Amino acid sequence: MKLYPLFADLSRRAVLVVGGGAVAERKVAALLGAQAQVTVNAPTLTPQLQRWAAAGRIAHRPDAFREAWLERVWLVVAATSDAELNRLIATFAELRRIFVNVVDDAALSSFHVPAVVDRAPLTIAISSGGEAPMLARLLRERLETLLDHSLGALATLAARLRRRIRLRHPQPAARRGFYEALFAGPVAALLRQGRPDEAWRAAEQALAAPSPARAGSVVLVGAGPGDPGLLTLRALRALNEADVILHDRLVSPEVLELARRDAERIEVGKQAGHHHTTQDGIHALLLRHARAGKRVVRLKGGDPFVFGRGGEELEFLRAHDIPYEVVPGITAAVACAAHAGVPLTHRDHAQSVRFVTAHCQSSHDSLDWAALAQERQTLAVYMGVAGLGELQARLIGHGRAPSTPFALVENGSRPEQRVVTGTLANLAERAVVHGVRSPALLILGEVASLATSLAWFGAPPLGAAVRDIRPARAAAPVATDVLAAVHRA
Repeated sequence: MKLYPLFADLSRRAVLVVGGGAVAERKVAALLGAQAQVTVNAPTLTPQLQRWAAAGRIAHRPDAFREAWLERVWLVVAATSDAELNRLIATFAELRRIFVNVVDDAALSSFHVPAVVDRAPLTIAISSGGEAPMLARLLRERLETLLDHSLGALATLAARLRRRIRLRHPQPAARRGFYEALFAGPVAALLRQGRPDEAWRAAEQALAAPSPARAGSVVLVGAGPGDPGLLTLRALRALNEADVILHDRLVSPEVLELARRDAERIEVGKQAGHHHTTQDGIHALLLRHARAGKRVVRLKGGDPFVFGRGGEELEFLRAHDIPYEVVPGITAAVACAAHAGVPLTHRDHAQSVRFVTAHCQSSHDSLDWAALAQERQTLAVYMGVAGLGELQARLIGHGRAPSTPFALVENGSRPEQRVVTGTLANLAERAVVHGVRSPALLILGEVASLATSLAWFGAPPLGAAVRDIRPARAAAPVATDVLAAVHRA
């Protein structure tokens, strides 16, 4: 279920809660915190609900539920132990186009109550769409420990200065830079130390200070193989700081989704024989946007320094005095091999690994085939789908055994990953039979024989018996990895 995240202003708006038990009490407490006008419909109430009713904080209707009570109501919460009554309430609410939450029944609910981290006026809501509420609560607990309580005061201070900040910095880029300094500098530190008056004076001084001319820069970022979970924290930070993102064709939509929403995205993708943007054109775009004072992210699939022409781009930037930095990514060979269960090196099979690109005739002609044909080494061949027949013939012709195992990994690390296995003798044939398409990476060598026994991610390798595949144990580690990433952040 894909939910649209929404924060509702319920102040002085009528909300009906049907049910008077402990669950209803929790819902009412949250609604009162939002200053909603709450009516509770239940024959009996918990002691706390009784106290709120006696104090006039909620209205109480003790008789049986009536559809007429939905008049002029903005939200309904069904929190009874009667499943049929909950279903009836949901039906009436749907007919009246009123949002309803049926506790512990995601299918009947048109809105879900998230787990909340409260740093008012800053609020962080976490929802699993009703599918895994305990995971949402666990994440909330972790975030509670990571997010300082001074963030609420910082948000309030920023709100008080917002109009003046917009007047002082009318350009979005300059305004964003001011906010970043405000949130990460001495003002935030003073609020953490419980010194709000000094924090206000520091903010006033920062607002009055002259604005230095902003220099543009470029960050060369490796996007990894496609799984957004494999991005480094530094890469994620760069994506959230970017004004402009120049990205390759192979950068996955899931990775781009993590970037700042208002960043300009420009695809400069390349594909063998079909260059969407020339390298000179990419250089010109980098220069133009950096000289305009923008923070540019050059986002490349895999690692920018492994067949990514990152060196050429840095040489260009250096020649034009553009500041730059590099954020490495997980290169395709490492990621595809790992997700196919193939170790690139192994004490019993391979003591070295070679990264090779073989996407055109000129690259075939420049390779040292005699060296590549040696045994007890692993070849990781990039961009080689179109030239597999040529590669197969040359390796066998230079002495590589036709029985050498291979694993061809398509869309490595992504949900649609496929692994095709076989031997060098039938490499090109099996790629055609299974319709292997780019992006795909070839792993050739004795280690590729382990693709069957060590497979753990995605579908079993094509060419391997299903019974040979050890069952993946991904469900539990996913939650652990997410929480670990949150903790490290």
